[in-house]
Amino acid sequence: MTAGTRERGPRERTLRERAARGGTVRVRGRGETDEPGNLPAFGLRLRGPAWLDGPMTTSHLVLGSAGLLLAIGLIMVFSASSIEAALDDQPAWLPGARQIVFAVIGLGGMVAAMRLPVGRIRQWSGPAMLVVVGLLLLVLVPGVGLKLNGSRAWFNLGVTNFQPSEVAKLVYGLWGAHVIATRTRYLTTKTLLVPVLPVFAIFSLLLLAEPDMGAVVSLGLVLAGLMWAGGLSWRWIGAAVLGAAGLVAAMVALAPYRMARITSFLDPFADPTDGGYQAVRGLYALATGGFWGVGLGNSAMKWNLLPHAESDYIFAIIGEELGLLGCVVVVSLYGILAYAGFRIARRTADRFIQLASVAITVWLIGQATMNMGYVVGLLPVTGVQLPLISAGGTSLVLTLFIVGLLARFARSEPEAIAHLRGQRRSRLARLLLPAPAEAVDPLPARRRARQRPSRVTRDDGRTVARVPAADRRPGGAYPHPDPHLLAHQRPAHPFQHPDQRPPGQRAARRDPATPPESRARRDRQTVRGRPPAGDRPPQRLRPPAAAPSVPPPVLRGRAGAEPPAPGGRPAARSHAPRTERPGSPQ
Repeated sequence: MTAGTRERGPRERTLRERAARGGTVRVRGRGETDEPGNLPAFGLRLRGPAWLDGPMTTSHLVLGSAGLLLAIGLIMVFSASSIEAALDDQPAWLPGARQIVFAVIGLGGMVAAMRLPVGRIRQWSGPAMLVVVGLLLLVLVPGVGLKLNGSRAWFNLGVTNFQPSEVAKLVYGLWGAHVIATRTRYLTTKTLLVPVLPVFAIFSLLLLAEPDMGAVVSLGLVLAGLMWAGGLSWRWIGAAVLGAAGLVAAMVALAPYRMARITSFLDPFADPTDGGYQAVRGLYALATGGFWGVGLGNSAMKWNLLPHAESDYIFAIIGEELGLLGCVVVVSLYGILAYAGFRIARRTADRFIQLASVAITVWLIGQATMNMGYVVGLLPVTGVQLPLISAGGTSLVLTLFIVGLLARFARSEPEAIAHLRGQRRSRLARLLLPAPAEAVDPLPARRRARQRPSRVTRDDGRTVARVPAADRRPGGAYPHPDPHLLAHQRPAHPFQHPDQRPPGQRAARRDPATPPESRARRDRQTVRGRPPAGDRPPQRLRPPAAAPSVPPPVLRGRAGAEPPAPGGRPAARSHAPRTERPGSPQ
């Protein structure tokens, strides 16, 4: 037994072995790492169901939880808005039918989002930011932007109202994830905050000019998700929380209606007929529902007793008609969606998908938490809607598009890609939901214009074409046909080498590794009136003719003369003769 360990007793060993055999727990061995689906509990590892470790589990969790929330939302919008529509002399089913139309449009957007390449999403995030800034500026123009409830934050499209701040949150999250993912190799605190934080400040000023405090808070959730996933230190996070608290306190002090909301949140029963009217009616609805609820469609607060029952306070109608059990189901579905979003960030291999999935998940779940929090009285009223459940055209379509992005990110997991490629799928499934090409989708390369050969005119009248290095063949050869050859000198086939042509059509051989302007001097025009090298047949250099052999002179009557060498050649001299000078030809 090593130091620092203790020997387990027989009772403890028996319990652990029996639990491991029964499948309740799994004893983690030495050197093993955590696996998806295992939950820590009192030092043991709980084993989840087998399907939780499947390759497509994340995608199924995202689509399943979002689909159930959408179904609950459509039913509750029908129930909560029917009475108000009937009192306004409209068909009772009209608001619900309008919500179904937006849901169908949103489902189409979700399918389109599941087919989007991740590289294209990153490429389009920058131009989309410029478009969003233009929309946020345009909505502030009187006569263009629609003013409702004291906020000029909508465009009147005739059929519905379009709110650009909802699109701004999504585009900001994708653009911020792209910027941080691009700087991963040299990421510091400064590169993490700049330019994501200054752009957040610009967006916040534009949203406060509407004014829309709820949109600023939601945008802050996107920023918090990006900073958390980016690895910002807890010291900076604490400083940011204190700064945000101070900024919220300043904005509340400057606006009287915000101060009234804070006061009604602290004590709604102090002014139950004015400032705390909506909060008190929401609490009454939750109290009336009890555990089982009063039944679907039997709510009393939707008879114009609870303002905005189909949008902001729809969670109160759920608690009244479906009771505590229905509220727990809704909260559990949001919890499953949150787990699926963070699971994507843990299992993917793409840094952009990690950042974007965390930012989107924090935004959606944080917005749902704020809505349910001010309905039950734990948070001040901010007007933030409940995602996938509250009535609304722009918010529902955008939320379904975001769900499609999460499902697309889930299908980019390496295990999911391998499963999709190895499974036999129908043609419709391959058409609607194609398998991603790779786990990390690279950014598309920018299109560059093809470089044409630049022509340079020399002093001697010749035009020299410089071929770019990208157009050369491996080894430095140039593509054919050669622009410097005449028509009768070009090869019959564009990829035929000059040496493979008939002998009568062979052109002058060039060094393949030498550009046209760097040829030998003998191939250029060096004499006036002489045609260029490309217009005349090449001149092959012949080896110099051997000089005739001359018998060596016979030196007579000279002392010390060296005898001639055999074969008629003079013998080597020890010194140069006086008639020879260094450097002069013989």
